[in-house]
Amino acid sequence: MAEETRSPGPTWPSFGQILAAPGKFLQILGPGLITGASDDDPSGIATYSQAGAQFGYGLGWVLFFSWPLMCAIQEISARIGRVTGRGIAGVIRQHYPAPVLYVLVVLLIAANVINLGADLGAMAAALQLVIGGPQLAYVVGFAALCLILEVFLKYQRYVAWLKWLTLSLFAYVGVAFVVHLPWAEVGYHLVVPNISLKADYLTTVVAILGTTISPYLFFWQAEEEADEVRERSDAKPLERDPDSAKPEFRRIRIDTYLGMLLSNVVAVFIVITTAATLNAHGVTNVQTSSQAALALKPIAGPLVFVIFALGIVGTGLLAVPVLAGSAAYAVGEAAGWHVGLARKLRRAPTFYALIAGAFVVGVVLNFVHIDPIKALFWSAVINGVVAVPVMVMMMLLASRKKVMGPFTLGPGLKVVGWAATLVMLVAAIGMFATWGQQG
Repeated sequence: MAEETRSPGPTWPSFGQILAAPGKFLQILGPGLITGASDDDPSGIATYSQAGAQFGYGLGWVLFFSWPLMCAIQEISARIGRVTGRGIAGVIRQHYPAPVLYVLVVLLIAANVINLGADLGAMAAALQLVIGGPQLAYVVGFAALCLILEVFLKYQRYVAWLKWLTLSLFAYVGVAFVVHLPWAEVGYHLVVPNISLKADYLTTVVAILGTTISPYLFFWQAEEEADEVRERSDAKPLERDPDSAKPEFRRIRIDTYLGMLLSNVVAVFIVITTAATLNAHGVTNVQTSSQAALALKPIAGPLVFVIFALGIVGTGLLAVPVLAGSAAYAVGEAAGWHVGLARKLRRAPTFYALIAGAFVVGVVLNFVHIDPIKALFWSAVINGVVAVPVMVMMMLLASRKKVMGPFTLGPGLKVVGWAATLVMLVAAIGMFATWGQQG
């Protein structure tokens, strides 16, 4: 950010205080809320739309089932950042051989850049559907806007701006109440899995898991916790300030679980909306978010179409800076450079140059001959595969006393964290094992 000021940190409210005064609730919303909301990016919207269009309500259970898994793994990433005062790449650099770190960072960059380019293209395509005009010009405009805000806006204002953008997600909740939904059938499929071993089904499951449990979210939330330490004058990493651990962990848990709940609730509404409209009318091959919006127009009406399309733009404005920022954090910490959105531009010029570079590559991907349909869907699949080694490394880090001191994972988080890792591994293996099948 352009300015680097440090302000006293708040005293986080307890559960009882939140219930007594709901206004205090806003104090604890931060990295977890932004991380969860950015999970529903245009790539994710495309994945959920395709799931609803192709399989109806049959994949809703994946989102219901994945919520505790993503809560646990995101809480673990936040704890790593808050305890150590470093991001995941910085902690790996300190405790593991360099080749391990470089492999993970390269995989993350590949997934992020593809995702970033696909999201910019989806935002531009959605805006073009609503107002017309040149799509590639919109790609450049969105990239420039996000880059300027991320680099030059004061950190605290930028975080507040991202929080307000989370409201754009409610567009998809509103859409679901405009169309007719069989709620009993929806509820049934949320809790009763209808599992198939066909390749297209398993690929879609991996894509859903890959866009809900994504590596860039782990890196981003850990770094945002580290940035909170840098920003607040009274804050120290918990390894140096263990007395603050209890309220900080309470804040992290509430913030993270609510952020992930928002993410998955919105994803469920996208799936059931497209299932009730597109799938019910025989439209089963909708593979981008803008295609989903356009297909909704003759079925659900122009209002639903406009809300759906503009929601793509709003969620993209939230997610694209997170994708660029998490990649820059990972590369910067791997190289030992100064990183952090709370730092002034002159204090971390290479970090901000990395953010700019990510945007440039994302824009360029839209000018070369890359199929946007494949880019959107397969970015989620790539994330699902890349997540496995990153999650393994996070679980090892968070379980080591040398890394976390007295704050190593308790039995509950450890079990659910490893369960999430195993689920991602099994899903990826299942997808590759059935790759040659016909859908």
